[in-house]
Order: sequence, then structure tokens, then C-alpha cells
Amino acid sequence: MKHVNRRQLLAGMVASGLFATGAVGQSLQKRPAARPVIDASRLAVVSDLPGQVSFALVDPGNFRAIQGQAAGAPVPPASTLKAITALYALSQLGPHHRFRTRVIRAGDTLILAGGGDPVLTTDDLALLAGRLVEKGQSSPTKFAVWGGALPNIDEIAPGQADYLAYNPAVSGMVLNFNRVHLGWRRANGGVQMSVEARASKNSPRAYTITAAPGDQSDLFSYSGDGARESWTVSRSAVGQAGSRWLPVRKPELYAGDVFQTLCRAKGLVLPNPEVILSLPAGDVVASLDSQPLTEILRDMLRYSTNLTAEVVGLHASRAATPAQSAQAMQAWLVAQGQGLDFHLADHSGLSDDSRVTAQGMAQLLAGPGLASGLPALLKKNPLDEDIGADPTGAVQVVAKTGTLNFVSNLAGYISQGDGPQRAFAVMCMDGPRHTATSGQELPAGVLTWTREAKKLQRRILNSWAVA
Repeated sequence: MKHVNRRQLLAGMVASGLFATGAVGQSLQKRPAARPVIDASRLAVVSDLPGQVSFALVDPGNFRAIQGQAAGAPVPPASTLKAITALYALSQLGPHHRFRTRVIRAGDTLILAGGGDPVLTTDDLALLAGRLVEKGQSSPTKFAVWGGALPNIDEIAPGQADYLAYNPAVSGMVLNFNRVHLGWRRANGGVQMSVEARASKNSPRAYTITAAPGDQSDLFSYSGDGARESWTVSRSAVGQAGSRWLPVRKPELYAGDVFQTLCRAKGLVLPNPEVILSLPAGDVVASLDSQPLTEILRDMLRYSTNLTAEVVGLHASRAATPAQSAQAMQAWLVAQGQGLDFHLADHSGLSDDSRVTAQGMAQLLAGPGLASGLPALLKKNPLDEDIGADPTGAVQVVAKTGTLNFVSNLAGYISQGDGPQRAFAVMCMDGPRHTATSGQELPAGVLTWTREAKKLQRRILNSWAVA
């Protein structure tokens, strides 16, 4: 049976003489057709997305919950936790805070002293090397690297696979997000590999890190001693030319190695780097400051860099361990009146032990989030990259996504036209499959499940626009 809407029905009645045209016009003016209200809970049911869907929509004007479902259910926040870390860092460090990397001369020793700059690149070190050479420094007897501005941590989340680039070591000396670029190609009947500290303008070889093909069942295997890191890659995986980033586990040696190469290219010869645990007194002969914290946080939220989140969180807390740092951030949440809805184990959301609720997240964004200007740091329409632009254009969204295996979250702000911003969180999780695949890289079915979760998130957002 062909569906006939109300407007078509009225037009037909006018045409048949049952209503006068003027009467219909008056009727429509007196009783305008109401837009249908689509219940978000119903959307979650009919979506057939396996698992649990929880959400909350909060009016910042009075902190009233406009809509919600399972809003108090604890779920892994994934990378939506970075929004909390951003607020915490702003509150403790201030929006204009900068991180400083220094070169210190202590007698006949030259020291590269990391200041915990989470976005330092090879190009930045090249600029620092240029400043050092301009000062007319002579070649030292010793060259050392200090990363003690932050605790030294082997990897962000020990349960993750060793070779995942988003799970590197943490230190006060950070370079290229503590990643190294591995490339490979077929040549002379074999496989040639390159390991580079890649940046936009400078990509020197990383001499303290090596990689070679091997006959092994594992995709990657790793070993490290006091002076070197070594990767072996399954020969079957490098049949065609390719590349990927690998995590760095010895960031001080990595940065020292790269800085030595960059200085040598400018005519200043440095000995091989050694790592020192305490920083001696000396004169600062060159330094480089990062961009302001707000710019670093904006990029962190846009590109979801785990290392940046952990580093700025540790700076904000000044804690000795990641666990203590997470506890300090949770104590800050309690001071905001928000602690009951959170259990935090890290700053990035990579840990599987952190838990938040949709209700708590939306309330936090409605209060401290708006007060701190968080919407200006969040990405506009973040779902577009994964499921395409919304053809309806029903709402304006700025938000942070969060993805783990069979976990897909979205938290941020929704508005229409010049209307007020409302805070929301939509969290989807297939608990059994998440538990079974924790730490795995792209397990079977996860891409399809995540895409369907994101489609549901958009339908829920659009339903709130109608309501």
C-alpha cells in the first residue's frame, strides 16, 4: 500500500472539493504539523548493535538530564578520557604553559635535557642544534641525555602488543611521539630496511634502533640492551614494499642519537650519547620552547595521541607513577563534584581498567568543560571521517571519539543554529567481545561493529535535534 502523508491527504481533499482552499490554509495555521519525536532509546533497540548502549544529554543551563539510557553504567572511556585529561591539564598548568628543551654545558659535558615536551620533533631538534652551533660551542668530551623531568615508563599499557606505535615508552625526553619510522623494500634478491627519525624536513637514520627480516611466526619480535633496540620482522610480512611506525622504548638514547647526527651535519661533533639519571648544575647554552598548552591539547584531541595525554597528565599531577597520576586526576574530579562516576587508571584511555559513565561524562562537559572553553579544542563533526558527512546537517557537533576493540564512544557538545550547546555522551560496548580481544590489533569483526556503532551515534544525535 502506498504511504500518503498528511500534506498529500489534505491536498487531495481540496482537489476533490471536500475542503475549501481557504479553510485548509486556516486549519494549517492553527494546527501546524508537529515534527515526529524519535526516541533515542528506541533507536538503540532497533539498531541490533550487539552489546550495551548508554547515553546522556545534559542541559548546561541547569545541569538537567534531558535524555538518558543506562547513563550510570560504567564503561571503558577509551580516548574520550583525553577530554578529561585536557581539562585537568588546563586547570593545573594553565592554557599558556610551554615545555622547554634545553642544552646545558656542565664543564666538558654537553647535556640534552628533556623538559617533557610531548610534541618535540626531529625538525625541532635540528633548530636546537642550529642555535647551539650559533653560540660557538666547542666539541665536548662527553655528551649526555637527561629525561628525568618525568618518570621513565617502559610502555603506556603493558597489556598491548609490543609493536603498536601508540603504546611507546614515556619519559621526560620525548621525540616524534617516541616513534621511529620503519620502511622496507625488495632489493638485490632480499629485503632492505630503513629506520628513520622521520619529520617534515629532517629524517636522519636512527642508529640506536635496528630492524631486520626473520623467519618467525610472530609479526614482530623485540629485544633491547643498554645501548640498542632491535626489531625482527616476519619475512612473510615484508614481501612488498611498505612502512609503519614502531614504538621507541629507549627515548633518551633515541633523541641523543638523532641530536648527535643533526649537530654533526652543522659541524659540531658530539661523542656517542649516554643516559644520566641526575642533572648536574651548568649553564643553559641553547633552548627551545613548545607551543602553548592549548595548541598541544587541540592537536591531542584531534589526533588522539596517547603519549601526549600521558605526558601532560603527568606534568599536571607531578606524580611519581602513572597510577598515582591517575588518582590525582580523579581527586580533581571529586573536587569538581564529579568523582562518583569515574574510576581512572590512566590519562589516555588506553588502559582497560579505567571506567566512566555517560552521565558523569556529560555532566563534566556541561560544567568544567564549558567553563574551560573545551568546545573550541574539540574536533568538528568527528564521525564524518569514518561514516561520511551527515546529509541531513541536522546538528552541529564538536566531540571526542573513543575507540577500543568493540568499544565506541562519543562525547562532546551538540547545537542547532545559534541555539545553546548541550553536553552529551554516547557509549557503545560489546562487553564479551571486548574482553576476549583486549590488546589485539584489529580482531575479526571489529571494523564492522565500530562502523555500525558510529552510525547509531549519529542517529541518536539527530533524534535529539528533532526532539
